[in-house]
Amino acid sequence: MNPILKYLKNVFATKRVLGDDPTLTGLVKADAVLQDMYADDKFPGLAITVLKDGKTIFQKGYGYADLDTKKYVDPKFSIFRIASVSKPIAATALAHMVQAGLISLDESFYTYLPDYPKKKWDFTIRQLASHTAGIRVYKGKEFALNEPFGIKDSLSIFKNDPLVFEPGTEYLYNSFDWVMISAAMQEASGIPFEAYVQEKVLDPLGMKNTYIPRRHPDDNLKQSDIDVNAIATSEVQNSVTAFYTKSISGFRKATPVDIFYKLAGGGYLSTSEDIAKFGQAFLDQKVGVNEAILNQFLTAQLVNGNSTYYGLGWQVSEDAKGRKFFGHVGSGVGGYSNFFVYPKEQLVFSILINSTDPKVQEDLDVVIDSFFDELDYN
Repeated sequence: MNPILKYLKNVFATKRVLGDDPTLTGLVKADAVLQDMYADDKFPGLAITVLKDGKTIFQKGYGYADLDTKKYVDPKFSIFRIASVSKPIAATALAHMVQAGLISLDESFYTYLPDYPKKKWDFTIRQLASHTAGIRVYKGKEFALNEPFGIKDSLSIFKNDPLVFEPGTEYLYNSFDWVMISAAMQEASGIPFEAYVQEKVLDPLGMKNTYIPRRHPDDNLKQSDIDVNAIATSEVQNSVTAFYTKSISGFRKATPVDIFYKLAGGGYLSTSEDIAKFGQAFLDQKVGVNEAILNQFLTAQLVNGNSTYYGLGWQVSEDAKGRKFFGHVGSGVGGYSNFFVYPKEQLVFSILINSTDPKVQEDLDVVIDSFFDELDYN
């Protein structure tokens, strides 16, 4: 499509909410940057929701949820792969489990899965959650694995590999850590991981448009009667975006993957509105976990006296302007996401893209910064 026509089509998009205050030029700047990104074919489709003091000040869809059917992105209802933004959701469920006394952060992983192959060193749930346990990263084609693993069964992918360093001495970000945590959580609670998350996080926070992919239950667990949101019905399927990867010739369908097994580390699907709602629950202190426990999750861990800028399942850092935030960036097959919560400024950003890493983080940083420019938070 002609770039000018693309721009005009988005300018007059019906699925759009902008702040009522006409002086908010920062919002207009953010919109213009996103329009330019779309016109330059930097993504197939993008949804953004921004909250200030619990109210939506900017919400819009850009481009297509599906390039073949020309279905537009709807920021309220288009369902994206959120990749590693799944980790804060899993971490919140883990915090509930800690509060309930079902699991201990400083207990050995082997307490919950004693049959896991023994390593040179022991390691704890806290070390797994903070990526300091020494578990390896993806190898070869594991990033795009398309096998119908259950959570516990998937441990076979890496369980026979040695730790890459002594736990607690280094930091190495990976998603296998959270596969292991979700397996431990299942053993501790006696019910499927996804059922526990549904009961303790998604349902209480009203995240009705957050889903798991096709389910592969582990045989050893009793099945819960908790109704889990799964991508199963045709009605829901119609709201799921297509998933793309960028090539020299443009965007093509991403390679098929089965990501149920790494639900905790990067398997959930959601809308930009639901993820923003999730972030707002932390600002409103409505997560249902006491402050002392939450603070452990939202405090950057130290390794050899140096900050990792990572808590337990959460990125905890400062942006380029020194503003403190917690949240996560997600990058998976067919999905890229930004989720940032700024406590001081009471701002929540949720940006979802239906493409494998489209290399647009610098552009998204400009978009986010535009809101601070406008709201005079520099």
